[in-house]
Amino acid sequence: MKRILIKSTISTNDEARRYLSEGEDVVVCSEEQTGGRGTKGRSFLSQKGGVYLTKLTFHDHLPASMAYRVMMHAAVAVCKTVASFGVPAEIKWPNDVYVRGKKISGTLIENVLAENAVKASIVGIGLNVSNDVSSLMGIATNLHAETNLRPTVDEVRERLIFQLSQPFSEGEYRKFASFLGREISVVEGQEQYRAIAKDVLPDGRLVVEKNGEERALSSAEITV
Repeated sequence: MKRILIKSTISTNDEARRYLSEGEDVVVCSEEQTGGRGTKGRSFLSQKGGVYLTKLTFHDHLPASMAYRVMMHAAVAVCKTVASFGVPAEIKWPNDVYVRGKKISGTLIENVLAENAVKASIVGIGLNVSNDVSSLMGIATNLHAETNLRPTVDEVRERLIFQLSQPFSEGEYRKFASFLGREISVVEGQEQYRAIAKDVLPDGRLVVEKNGEERALSSAEITV
């Protein structure tokens, strides 16, 4: 697998997309992003001191109905990386990773579809290591704040790339999904309500129980 390390870029996802025509898996890493972005067009703070990478993976037989496995895999890989430094990691549905109630990592996935199949996945991950997150008003954290091990960016990056190359199971996703079985607050469009998080389906939908009735959510914001 080709690996590319650059000093600065607008977005590692954009850089990785340039290699779609080559048909070879590649990991693009950058010391910083000047235009990092998260889901729903949100900006993602990407100063030096964090891991910013995108893994471009080509798939042979991945039905579009199973595209969510790509996101599950990325979330588990981040959790295992964080946990390897003795830090408790938790997934906030669908793919953000939190430590002790603060966000430590975000993921942006862009799948390339053709004939009801995922031909390639562009998986962008930002993981806070020693970068300054003080401007995020206590809602974010980094590895240096959570452990005395003081890992380097290079060390964290290597562990993350390794984990992204490993297989995973849906059971592992559920293990890190600490919200399951708990009461959560759900914002679904213009509706806001409390519900019990019951399960995550193989297609990625979140099953919640509201007033004794179950419903499967495709898109929503949740907080515990």
